[in-house]
Amino acid sequence: MKKLSILLAMVITGFAFASLTNRLNENPEFIAPSKQRTGDVAKGYQYLITGDYLKSGIPFNLFMLGTGKDTTNFLQRDGYNKNLNYSFTAVKAPNGVLVAAPNCLQCHGQVFDGRLIVGLGNSLSDFTQNRQGTALFAEKFLQNLKGEEAKKYDAAKNFIQAIKAVSPELITTTKGVNLADALAALLVSHRDPQTLRWSDKNSFTLPTEMIPTDVPAWWLLKKKNAMFYNGFGRGDFGRFLMGSNLLTVSDTAEAAEVDSHFNDVLAFINSIEAPKYPKPIDAAMAAQGKAVFSATCKKCHGSYGDSASYPNLLIPESIIKTDSALYTANYSNPQMVNWFNNSWFSSGDHPAKLVPYRGYIAPPLDGVWITAPYLHNGSVPDLETLLNSKKRPKYWQRDFAKIDYNYEIPGYKYQVKDAPGNSEVYNTTQKGYSNQGHYFGDKLSDTERRSVIEYLKTL
Repeated sequence: MKKLSILLAMVITGFAFASLTNRLNENPEFIAPSKQRTGDVAKGYQYLITGDYLKSGIPFNLFMLGTGKDTTNFLQRDGYNKNLNYSFTAVKAPNGVLVAAPNCLQCHGQVFDGRLIVGLGNSLSDFTQNRQGTALFAEKFLQNLKGEEAKKYDAAKNFIQAIKAVSPELITTTKGVNLADALAALLVSHRDPQTLRWSDKNSFTLPTEMIPTDVPAWWLLKKKNAMFYNGFGRGDFGRFLMGSNLLTVSDTAEAAEVDSHFNDVLAFINSIEAPKYPKPIDAAMAAQGKAVFSATCKKCHGSYGDSASYPNLLIPESIIKTDSALYTANYSNPQMVNWFNNSWFSSGDHPAKLVPYRGYIAPPLDGVWITAPYLHNGSVPDLETLLNSKKRPKYWQRDFAKIDYNYEIPGYKYQVKDAPGNSEVYNTTQKGYSNQGHYFGDKLSDTERRSVIEYLKTL
């Protein structure tokens, strides 16, 4: 018996040692490309800004009564869309009622220095409020309409039922972070994987913790072989891009119709180029920075210019060391993965699938100067603190009403705080909000670090 105990101990110790060795010897993993559909760029843009990929929303007149006219018209749209904010679209519900529905630019567009940058991840979103009360008010108001007006409730029903269900959980304590991944997971928990029909009862229970993400720039997608920060979006990208349809979709027939347009939307996204840095650049310093970048950063983030290449590497958690909460939550939740990989989205001649990974993709850096805050959760305010972890603030605040961007050291101007504060203070001690990891810039000298920042402005 004693010999058996010793043998078992040796086996267990051997497995533990092998496991530890595997963790210590983890290497970056290449993501193989997936076949993508092609499409029409112009049609994709029009569908993006005027299309009915959400076919339910707030009746147009009621929406305008609550918000008033938006006279900016950044998208130069006409008709009913002329006076809508760029992040909403006027569409006809299936019963013919005109509604205002949110569009993709809620997350994938931001006004920067007075102009709308389509494809820039929205770093100003506000998920700090529970919007269930607004949905309940709209529902009660619309249910009391009579005669021909009663059709307005039917046009809004799908939208209202989804907002009522997810709003109580879809809340953060901090402005600026995004919960789109969590929203998708919450929505699918209410839908049948085969028919996509809605149920007021959850088919599975998701963790109640809302793990935040920053929104990556759309212009990076053309280089990537997988979507999302941990590279788990494999197969047809259009199937992921149409994910917002889950908010109001009635069934798979509607989903298929919407899907038929997203090859065009992908074509448009792939046509977007990163905005050029608009200020003077010190050419000599940038050249020095390019050399440092090539020696320090190129292996993971790729090369740029005439010999551009991108390695499409997943970096294990043991190497990158950034906050691990995102890759273990939301889409990576086992129940979510099982739902998606056995759903309508994984069927047909251009399926998609989720492939979880314990780590994150090293993104391309095109236009990195405009994409602050940094890391996958937006926990680092500027490029200097990204490249020097010792300077990263534990609590920091930026102004959401009057945006103040630092062009010299790209990123948001911010104030360091001594303690957590209101919803404009980023608190890195919260789960999912940590600013740890990506320590590769720490070994650089101040001069090298400054030169790399100057080089990054050229990308």
